[in-house]
Amino acid sequence: MQYGSNNHIYERVSEWADLPDGTSFLDVCSVCVVENDDVLVLNRSGTPVMRFDRDGELLSGWGEGEFSDRPHGMGIGPDGNVFCTDDGNHTVRKFTPDGDLLLTLGSENEPSETGYRSVPDIFERLASIRNAAGPFNKPTGVTVLESDEIYVSDGYGNARVHAFSADGDLLDSWGGPGANPGEFRLPHSIHSDDADRLWVTDRENSRIQIFDTEGEFLTEWTDLIRPTDLFIDGDTVFVSELCKRVSVFTVDGELLTRWGNEQHPTDDPLFVAPHAIAVDSRGDLYVGDVAYTYQDVDRGARTIQKFERID
Repeated sequence: MQYGSNNHIYERVSEWADLPDGTSFLDVCSVCVVENDDVLVLNRSGTPVMRFDRDGELLSGWGEGEFSDRPHGMGIGPDGNVFCTDDGNHTVRKFTPDGDLLLTLGSENEPSETGYRSVPDIFERLASIRNAAGPFNKPTGVTVLESDEIYVSDGYGNARVHAFSADGDLLDSWGGPGANPGEFRLPHSIHSDDADRLWVTDRENSRIQIFDTEGEFLTEWTDLIRPTDLFIDGDTVFVSELCKRVSVFTVDGELLTRWGNEQHPTDDPLFVAPHAIAVDSRGDLYVGDVAYTYQDVDRGARTIQKFERID
């Protein structure tokens, strides 16, 4: 089955990830493409970071004992080191590509004070955030510039972006709870482009906000519904949305194509809760789902799906 339109047409690869028998991702929280088009998958199984080749063969895995049950976001530094956020224990950790711990940002299991209350309803939880605070309260995403400065979106229990030096010193913070420019209602992921602009998926405001590295608001995109993640590939931006679709834009915000569950029966949807998105050097697309957290559904290998671009 094909998806997309015009110059962005894709075909889904059935059961792309070759998981060992009896194992599951449970949730795929974040996806990063690294050298040789290998794919790093941050997930909520007993092996939190798995590395696959582009054909879906499992190459390695690591992270046992390093995370709570809520790893969330991942970014790759210019030297190949791997940064992961953990919204369960309120930390961001830096690892070597092989999983050796190099640096921890935040105090484990010590959230900053924002007024956040953990209750079942997501909107009630977000409404309980009275004020922005320092790092961290359930951090969600991380990106690293060529300068090695680290930017973190923070997150489920805060409404803030934090900037750190390469050594982990806090340099700056901005944002607060709300819907005005520069405010957030769940900053869910953060990415940087070649111009060092910072793109934040402001999920429950259904928008993407773009900032410079000083936290100055530049612009926003609003043709979205609960965006969870994005990937910038040159002049093209790919967005995963919790409304069970993928959208593709020009870097200036012009919609090129989007697709979701329309072609699928309700008992076998294409997406349950898209949470992560990445593109490799050939233009192939990877989408990770958090179906287990969202609907208590274990999709097995299909928790991450690969869509091959058709020339």
